Amino acid sequence: MEFSRELLFFFSALGAFNGILLSTYFLFFVRPKKLSNAFLGALLLALSIRIGKSVFFYFKPDLALGYLQLGLSACAFIGPFLYCYIRSIVRPDALRREWKYHFGFWLVVVLGVGLRYPFADYVDLWRPYFIQAIYLQWLAYIVLSSIWIKDALSMQTRKGQKPWLLSIYIGNIAIWVTYNFCGYTSYILGALSFSFMLYLLVLLLVFNRRKAGGESSRRYATNKITSEEADPIITKLRALMQQEELFKNANLKLPDVAKRLNITPHRLSQLLNDNLGTNFPSFINEFRVENAKVLLQENKVFSLEAIGYECGFNSKSTFYATFKKQVGTTPAKFKNQLGPSSTSKAISS
Repeated sequence: MEFSRELLFFFSALGAFNGILLSTYFLFFVRPKKLSNAFLGALLLALSIRIGKSVFFYFKPDLALGYLQLGLSACAFIGPFLYCYIRSIVRPDALRREWKYHFGFWLVVVLGVGLRYPFADYVDLWRPYFIQAIYLQWLAYIVLSSIWIKDALSMQTRKGQKPWLLSIYIGNIAIWVTYNFCGYTSYILGALSFSFMLYLLVLLLVFNRRKAGGESSRRYATNKITSEEADPIITKLRALMQQEELFKNANLKLPDVAKRLNITPHRLSQLLNDNLGTNFPSFINEFRVENAKVLLQENKVFSLEAIGYECGFNSKSTFYATFKKQVGTTPAKFKNQLGPSSTSKAISS
């Protein structure tokens, strides 16, 4: 294989491989779980199988006919998945009943025809009749999808969803055109078109995440808690620490404290950051260290490690590191520096 053909194989096959990975992401890992994400993943999977078949057939024409039948069978589901993906954005509730009829019908047709007329035994039927029928069915679904594309784009824009719908729709048209007119161009253009569509999709995904992150930061900055609203919450927060000594719970979490304050964890985190200039662990550790300083002055019975656990630290090392960071010295040196007079003064007070 010449270098140019190796390069061509790499880019065309890479698109099919990455398409399978991306379809797996939409089918199993993307959150929140939505019907539209499932159809998008299924669409990418069907396209990847079809494209993968094309790539291997282009570079290895003696490929087993069973693999060709698998690729063409997957092609029969590209149009239905495209249509259902677009419909699921506009009317997901109605589609929950409708999509089963689409795929149930075509599954029966594909399996029935494939078992009755396998590609290996009926090449003359598959070429050109069955293949032409598959591409006509795909085109019909592209046209049918065009009825809903405008509403789907408007819906995604209003909801601020990921802007890849139009690229997927246009990409389907481009792939369909390249396969149907490959006699005038090159058969491998279909695979290259899919690779282009796929990487455009990835770029849009990355761009959308960066944009969403920027918008989230701006919303966060414009929703700062005012002093009038923050002061009573801070007063109640300090009371929980000083009177109920919540900080002594080594497993204390931000949601636990937020629940006691009747605010959301996000709101409490924002209050600590914007109004107190600290974070939750640092805020809690301040009370733990202050409590430890008192115990170090008053208690001559417990070990330093026991005092750390009593104040809410979950390990000796954490106690030592946090104490030194806040006080500037270790608990042992702090205790030694107190002296008898300091101890007597602390006890009398």
